Amino acid sequence: MKLLRVGTAGTERPALLDPQGVLRDLSGIVPDIDGALLADGVALGRVREAAESGGLPVLDATGLRVGPPLARIGKIVCIGLNYHDHARETGAEPPSEPVVFFKAADTVVGPYDTVLVPRRSLKTDWEVELAVVIGRTARYLESARDGLAHVAGYAVAHDVSEREFQIERGGTWDKGKNCETFNPLGPWLVTSDEVADPQDLSLKLWVNGELKQDGTTAEQIFPVGEVVRYVSQFMTLYPGDVINTGTPAGVAMGEPEPKPYLRAGDVVELEIAGLGRQRQEFKDA
Repeated sequence: MKLLRVGTAGTERPALLDPQGVLRDLSGIVPDIDGALLADGVALGRVREAAESGGLPVLDATGLRVGPPLARIGKIVCIGLNYHDHARETGAEPPSEPVVFFKAADTVVGPYDTVLVPRRSLKTDWEVELAVVIGRTARYLESARDGLAHVAGYAVAHDVSEREFQIERGGTWDKGKNCETFNPLGPWLVTSDEVADPQDLSLKLWVNGELKQDGTTAEQIFPVGEVVRYVSQFMTLYPGDVINTGTPAGVAMGEPEPKPYLRAGDVVELEIAGLGRQRQEFKDA
């Protein structure tokens, strides 16, 4: 299923995109798309049954904002340097264990919402990423297969980053990762049954129409199941938590000088095969 949330920010309603591309209203079936729904097999079964019946009300998509496909996110765990080609372009050694950092849940915006270039920013960068949404409580998982079994679905994430704040200002990466609007998510939460192999997905990103990133999750150093297993050794993952699993080569930081970092007026588009497409215009904060 392709689950999404539509409406003005803060008042989104749950919806579903059917196989014919028709937007359907789920608000009569479930109150929202969140961790509580993803953990409730009975409620998800009602949604699936209603979707298959074809009887869900149609929503007019004209002018309707698409919000983040997941409400009340608990935490966003991010994995850095998780693609062989991205490590090569930045001159970094592939890590022996996953690099883990966090983004606050309030960085999440819709897939077509405006993204703000932070004040005094000189190095705002782009990163298309596969987001993993947890559907079952995960702690001390024993195998990558267990990790995949705890995934409810997948989405497109844009891990916007300010490289000077991240790398040159001391401390951890968090200062360059948690600026306002720095995690567009969606348009859909695609349930895991529709993703045959999360290690066989193409990722693409364009800046002002120019293709910058053209990668595949096959390049991940630590695959999805292993990432979930690994993270569960250090923290409990709950339904509705999100893991951003890293970005392939092609970021501004990896280009020759002068590096083409983002400025107000730039337009970034990104997509992952089967998971949908995003588009953001950048403006000054």
